[in-house]
Amino acid sequence: MLIHPWDAARDDAERQDWLRTRDFGQIAANGVDGAAPVVVPTHFRYDGDEVVLHLARPNPIWAALEANPVAVVTVHDEYAYIPSGWRGESPQTGVPTSYYAAVQLVCRAEIVDDREGKADILRRQLAHHQPDGDHGEMAADAGPYHKRLSAIRGLRLLVTDVRAKFKYDGQHPAELRERVTAGLAGRGLPGDAAVLRRQRART
Repeated sequence: MLIHPWDAARDDAERQDWLRTRDFGQIAANGVDGAAPVVVPTHFRYDGDEVVLHLARPNPIWAALEANPVAVVTVHDEYAYIPSGWRGESPQTGVPTSYYAAVQLVCRAEIVDDREGKADILRRQLAHHQPDGDHGEMAADAGPYHKRLSAIRGLRLLVTDVRAKFKYDGQHPAELRERVTAGLAGRGLPGDAAVLRRQRART
């Protein structure tokens, strides 16, 4: 991911806060023996140093991670197409672009197959996704879910590098950014309001 200085996160707190409110993305691993990369959409839990998740035992990513334990978790949000007329004096002279936020976590994978390890990952995910506790007991040998543990494998991903990008024309003059702000406010497509808030926050 190309990250110009003006698109980089201002500090660790900006990208950590952004990612902590997002828990769905894609995990990618190199394909085996030159095959295409394996890319899996999934919910996950991120705590700043580690990503944990679980997937079905037949998932093709396991073979990829066993061959090479390096994976990338990628999340994007707050995106919008910015048409040419908003970035120039006319649609014929302006250059269209995309606004978006994206974070990529480069990780080293550890596959978890023991029952207690899988139950621990599921407890952590449930605590994040259902913090009110409105679910059954999650234990390795008790409760309503333990018989299903054999159908899944757990995954711990130790974060070794973080790449964060917030692309909102931060390098351009205020006049151009104001035209884009007006365009987003008037267009009202799904996602425009979130992009507008992010653009204003970074201006």
